[in-house]
Amino acid sequence: MTNPLFGPNKLKLGLFGLNVDQACAITTIDGLFHPEWATIKRITQRADAAGFEALVPVARWRGFGGKTNFNGTCLETFTWAAGVGGATERTSVFSTSHVPTIHPIVAAKQATTIDHITGGRFALNVVCGWFAPEMEMFGRTIMEHDERYAYATEWLTILKQLWTSEEEFDYTGRYFKIQKGFHQPKPIQRPFPPIMNAGGSAIGRHFAAKHCDMIFVHVKGEDVEAARKDVAEVRDLARKQYGRDIQVWANCYCVIAGTDREAFEFRDWYVNEKGDWEAVNNLVKILGMQAGVLPKEMLEAAKYKYIAGWGGYPLVGAADRIATDLGKLSAVGLDGVLLSWARYEEGLGRFITDVMPRLEQAGLRGRA
Repeated sequence: MTNPLFGPNKLKLGLFGLNVDQACAITTIDGLFHPEWATIKRITQRADAAGFEALVPVARWRGFGGKTNFNGTCLETFTWAAGVGGATERTSVFSTSHVPTIHPIVAAKQATTIDHITGGRFALNVVCGWFAPEMEMFGRTIMEHDERYAYATEWLTILKQLWTSEEEFDYTGRYFKIQKGFHQPKPIQRPFPPIMNAGGSAIGRHFAAKHCDMIFVHVKGEDVEAARKDVAEVRDLARKQYGRDIQVWANCYCVIAGTDREAFEFRDWYVNEKGDWEAVNNLVKILGMQAGVLPKEMLEAAKYKYIAGWGGYPLVGAADRIATDLGKLSAVGLDGVLLSWARYEEGLGRFITDVMPRLEQAGLRGRA
C-alpha cells in the first residue's frame, strides 16, 4: 500500500501527543488525555476510520514538574507505534526518536519491524534532543546546537544505509563506527520509510531539506500570511540546493464550541484559571525563554500558547471558523497539520462530526 502521507488529500491531518499525559495542554481541567492503552486504542482507531493521515507521538522521558508534572507519565514511542500500528488499518504511524538516546542499528531494526506490522505505514520523526534533564538521565549532556545536527546527520546516514544496503558495510565517522553493518529484512517502504524533522534554525532547515521528507514550521504569532514566506523558503531550499521535494506541516491546537465566543472563553478559562503555570515556567526556562531574554509581554504570550497547546497555531471557534482557518493554512502552502485538544477525545469527536464535512465541501479532503 502507499503510505497515506503521500495520499491525495490537499490538506492532511494528524494527531499529536497521544503517548504522553495531558497530550499538549498544560492545564488542570477535567477530561484531559491520559496515556492508558484502552483510551489510546479508541482514539487512534477513530482517527483511522475518519481518514486521518498521521499519528505522531512525543519523545519524552520525564515531565516538567508543577502540579501536573506535565508529560511526566509517558509511553516510549517505538513500542507505542508498534501497538498503534497493529490496532489501525490506514493511518501512518510515527515513532519520534531522540537520536542521542538510541543507536541507529537498534532504531533501524525497530522501525523496520513496525513497517512490517503496519504493512508499510511507518514514519519516523527525528529529534536532536533539547531537554537537558532528559539527556542527563542517559548520562549525556546537551550538545552545542550545530553539533546536534552533525550527530543527527551521521545517525540518519547509518540508518538509511542499513535500510538500503544488501551487503555488509563499514562506517567511520566522528560519532559512530560501524563494523560490518548488516540489516535484514528491509522495510516494506522502499527505499525507506518517510522521515520528519522540526528544525527551525538555518542549519535545522538545511538538515530537513537535505535528509527528510517532511518538516514542521512554526506559524509565528497568529499571522497566517507570514507563514507563506516560511513555507516557500523551505520548499525552495529543498528544491534548489538539494533537488528534493519536501512536505511542510504545522502544529495546531484546536478548541471547538458552538460559537466563537464560547470557544475563546473556554480557552481563556483552561489557560488563565486552570493552567499549570509552575510547569510552564519550568518549560520556558529550559527553552531559554525566561525574563531578560524576551520582553515580559512576549514571554507571557508564549506561556499562554504553551499552556493552550504546546505553542501551536490556534484553531479556536465554531466549526465554520475552524474550517476556514484550516483553509487559510492550506492556502499558504502547508501540506498538513498535527492537531490536539485539551479535552482530546471530546474535541476529536466534535472535529470529525462538525469540521471534517466542511473540509470536504471546501475541496481540502475527500471522503474517508
